[in-house]
Amino acid sequence: MVRLSDLPEYEREHLLAKNLPPLGPPVWTEPAKAVQRMRFALVTTAGLHYRDDPAFEFADATFRPIDGREEPDNLVMSHSSVNFDKTGFAEDVNIVFPLARFRELVRMGHIGSLANVHYSFMGAGLAPGAYEDSAAQLAGLLKQDQVDAVFLTPV
Repeated sequence: MVRLSDLPEYEREHLLAKNLPPLGPPVWTEPAKAVQRMRFALVTTAGLHYRDDPAFEFADATFRPIDGREEPDNLVMSHSSVNFDKTGFAEDVNIVFPLARFRELVRMGHIGSLANVHYSFMGAGLAPGAYEDSAAQLAGLLKQDQVDAVFLTPV
């Protein structure tokens, strides 16, 4: 494990600036329907996108749509960090974006359906507040797609 004292000063300062107070107690809501009838979307912070889409930059609070009909093996990752090992992603995209596993859950009847579009952000570059506008826009898109629940894979 990397210790803060082992990092260059600029990296140490970047990480310490993210030491924010907790958000508070989690808000628990009762689901409006059974999981077997819910529509799910996947959201990741792995910096995934299709090869023809613009790559994420380090300080990028935008998101990229991922078509639910496409093969996730066609995704590329522009997440870069000296502290991040891409080996798992290179071997199996489901490690960071389990679309194939969720398709299996739909086929088995364990969940209702999948969103038409899923989404990827670039994690680790910015403080959480920088994502507010993009998160609000994403919430509207998920609502339009009648998504009941989101499965988040933080990377």
